[in-house]
Amino acid sequence: MIKKKPVGIEKIEYLGKKGIPYIEAKGNSVKRNVGNWRVFKPIINRNKCIKCRQCWISCPEAAINLDKNDYPHVDYTICKGCLVCANVCPVKCIKKVRDVHD
Repeated sequence: MIKKKPVGIEKIEYLGKKGIPYIEAKGNSVKRNVGNWRVFKPIINRNKCIKCRQCWISCPEAAINLDKNDYPHVDYTICKGCLVCANVCPVKCIKKVRDVHD
């Protein structure tokens, strides 16, 4: 029997090696403000999003969080602009936009 462990969002539980990964802490990006490194940034179209969580699971910097309605949103202070999220999105609701660092 797999022991379930909450990961911060009530609907998602740790399911072991075959389940959703448990990310305990963001990488060192939080301390370094790596958002300034970005050339392109991901923009999520909530109207097309199917809430599959693939972007959230795949983000190497844990820069994507889920809001109270389970929609993903990007923390641009952490996001390096690798665009892994856009590549894994099954409905292509994440587009690549040139970042001007306003």
